[in-house]
Amino acid sequence: MGSLPRDIDVFLFTNFTHLIVGGGTAGLVVATRLAENEDLVVGVLEAGPADFDDPRINVPGRFGETLDTEYDWQFATVSQTGLNGRAIPWARGKVLGGSSALNIMTWNRACREDYDAWEELGNQGWGWDGLLPFFKKSETLHESTEEHQLIHQSHFDSNFHGAAGPVQTSYSTQYGASHQHWHETLQKVGVNINRSHFSGSNVGAWTSLTSVEPERSERSYSATAYYRPCAKRPNLVLLAGATVQELLLEPREGEWTAIGARFTYEGEEYSIRVPGEIIICAGSVQSPQLLELSGIGDTKVLQAAGIDVKVDNPAVGENLQDHLSSSYPWLHIHITQDRNLTSNSHDPDAAKAADLEYQTSRTGIRTTLPSSVAYLPFSHYLEADYLSKLGTSMTPSDNAKTKTREEIQARRFTHDQNLGQIEYNFDLSNYSPIFKSKADKRYASMLQMLQYPLSNGSIHIPPTRASGQRATVEDKPIIDPKYYLGEGGRIDLEMMASAQKFAAKIVSSKPLADIIVGRVWPPPAQDGNGEEDFTEWVKDNTTTDWHPVGTCAMGPGDGYVVDERLRVHGVKGLRVCDASIMPLQISAHLQATVYAIGEKGVSLILKDWEARA
Repeated sequence: MGSLPRDIDVFLFTNFTHLIVGGGTAGLVVATRLAENEDLVVGVLEAGPADFDDPRINVPGRFGETLDTEYDWQFATVSQTGLNGRAIPWARGKVLGGSSALNIMTWNRACREDYDAWEELGNQGWGWDGLLPFFKKSETLHESTEEHQLIHQSHFDSNFHGAAGPVQTSYSTQYGASHQHWHETLQKVGVNINRSHFSGSNVGAWTSLTSVEPERSERSYSATAYYRPCAKRPNLVLLAGATVQELLLEPREGEWTAIGARFTYEGEEYSIRVPGEIIICAGSVQSPQLLELSGIGDTKVLQAAGIDVKVDNPAVGENLQDHLSSSYPWLHIHITQDRNLTSNSHDPDAAKAADLEYQTSRTGIRTTLPSSVAYLPFSHYLEADYLSKLGTSMTPSDNAKTKTREEIQARRFTHDQNLGQIEYNFDLSNYSPIFKSKADKRYASMLQMLQYPLSNGSIHIPPTRASGQRATVEDKPIIDPKYYLGEGGRIDLEMMASAQKFAAKIVSSKPLADIIVGRVWPPPAQDGNGEEDFTEWVKDNTTTDWHPVGTCAMGPGDGYVVDERLRVHGVKGLRVCDASIMPLQISAHLQATVYAIGEKGVSLILKDWEARA
């Protein structure tokens, strides 16, 4: 009896029309939608494993357990001056499904104005109206009952949700004890409940929707939602455990053209040629890395890394924007010892009991996710004159490449725009990497995340010329978000420090305050008099919210990496389709938007493919 062909042999001897580099959140959207056309043959190269059955991925209440594991690239920033010299771990998914297999499963959208800003930068069709059909196409909403809405404030407007998309979204059936107090407390501090936070404004207090399939209570992510139902299609071939080293380019008629890729698999090196198109979906860290390793980027960066320059584009790897989080969290508080109020995942007996309950009934703390959310404009707790002065101080430059972007950023301070500029999220757990829990205490955290950072950084391959070596994909990229640096960074720091004060007001307001014993981090001021200054504490405790964007920014001409059809400037047959193309950060967790980018991106690819026939 003959042996079955190896995965690598099948891949190498398939004649692909399209090659997807990266089987992550957007990559599997692009691959499976392309494969719906039987005339196309789609290959996917994914560096991580395909693992559909690991409970650390699938069980909602075990989110976070995959960080710093075999499923994580385990990147880190360089030392950050603005964070008093700290370097920050940057988790990114190294598994089929990418970071959609690692994230916290929050499912939300930004404000209409955020996407309209992309269109204002010259990207026609990428505003709210242009993206809404693709948001809906990616999703199936499992509607909450009237009783659930009444108890848990799980509101929705079905006109703004999908009913037949791959990703299953739902409201949790159970919540931590603090959630019952969240909406009433926020109303006490002047925050209204938003009953339709998917319809163009996320401002207000609301209960978070999640990317969880409700019948099995399992994570719904790109590997299970998009790829697995289509895995047996003969025109869709996935090779997991394959790391792309560089794209193969050759000059044709005076222009560089992408013709294939060089990759490694099980310790061996291979090359594959693709006559159609190559779509990079490697994310905000590795998409610019791969472009640079292929000779596309800033000449100085490439030469310092020993890379032959093919296309000089200084925008590659620049424009990095990340949501700043105050140290997951800001407030840690002792809460009453009632065991029903919280879970303690570090207690082996409690974890074993929780796992048994989940396995037998799909209930309990393994089904709960952080869901107490509020997005607020700065104007909710800062004076209008103060904000106006900040906006006025942000005078746009005369640089045509950046002027419109700077005008949009300044307008968020000077105009009366009701935007979700800061996110608050309250949950019963200790989220801080710095404050260490005590075994006999129960904790809760108030998280806050800056949504429109002015801190602007970069991601580049490292310089290796001094050693006489050429940079490779094994050389981890230099991630430098430049948190709190420059004039924009100074404003970010002011906004984060002031937001801490309002966080204190929230947790000291009833009824949430009724379950709080006291603040433990940062330690309460000793004298209790005067207004606290959190500036230095913010610098010592800020971390990433794992939402990097912008490193292959979309826009017309100089200053951008891809055009509005996601085609890489200066290269034929090559596109980028993932979070890296977002030219400006948005006020939302990224995953729903990345799915929409994948859906819209593949629609453009298909239209262009049909037009060339």
